[in-house]
Amino acid sequence: MKAERGDRRTPVLVVSGFLGSGKTTLVRALLEDAQRRGVRVAVVSNEFGELGIDQALLGELGDGYIELEGGCICCRLSDELVETLQRIHESVDPDRIIVETSGVALPFDVQINFWRPPVSDWAGEDVAVVVVNAEQLAHGRDLDATFEQQLTSADFLVLNQIDRVEPSELPRLEALLRELEPDAPLVRSVYGDVDPLLLFPPESLQGACRRRGGDVPEHHHEQFVSEELAVEAGLEPERLAERLRDTGALRIKGFVETAAGIRVVQGVGPRIEFNEPAAPPAPELLGRLVVIRRA
Repeated sequence: MKAERGDRRTPVLVVSGFLGSGKTTLVRALLEDAQRRGVRVAVVSNEFGELGIDQALLGELGDGYIELEGGCICCRLSDELVETLQRIHESVDPDRIIVETSGVALPFDVQINFWRPPVSDWAGEDVAVVVVNAEQLAHGRDLDATFEQQLTSADFLVLNQIDRVEPSELPRLEALLRELEPDAPLVRSVYGDVDPLLLFPPESLQGACRRRGGDVPEHHHEQFVSEELAVEAGLEPERLAERLRDTGALRIKGFVETAAGIRVVQGVGPRIEFNEPAAPPAPELLGRLVVIRRA
């Protein structure tokens, strides 16, 4: 059963990256996947003209597709972004929100807006994915302060357009990215083809099982697999966080009963967070985590 509006938190994804990296292609791929799965997604974009998405693709979202004009949403359009997000929440109440930034925006500065009221009252997990053009990186083009700051703000890195460089170059390019951002999970892609589970993990095991019709939300997509991890009750959060980091997972999400109480566990690479749930989860969901890792 879908949570009531007051209890449900809406996950937000920030898609950032330098000009020409493939942000729009990634957003389009996520929208197409959501359409196939019946997931309602709203998009806020600085670059609506480049996206060129047919409104039919968004189905009943209607005003859920908003173009912000006149600047970068991380700076002087900050207040307008908060107002736009709140309007989308009240009028559309989507399952997910994607914010596609301009090529010069810094994702962390955009994420700050999700912590401002009234958006903070309903916004859930916010993740920043930074898309990198492999060809641009290989040629050392436009690797200035903005490029570096985008990388260091990333929760996820996508090395895109890898078909435009020699395969033998990829380890060197990944090493360059690791010099600037050593911790964020890094995946390769062509045409923005990234497993949506990495960016939007299941809201709960219950929801994942219902959509896939199984007891465990097993999922295979290229080199990734999702599985269930059982966690006993009563662990100290710090001890559990270290244990989860040792799994090498790209994403972790679920509910556990820690020594400090029931917590929502949200992990992105080595970053593991424990937050109080907006509403008590179903008892059968406690102690069960969705773990997404490389196969």
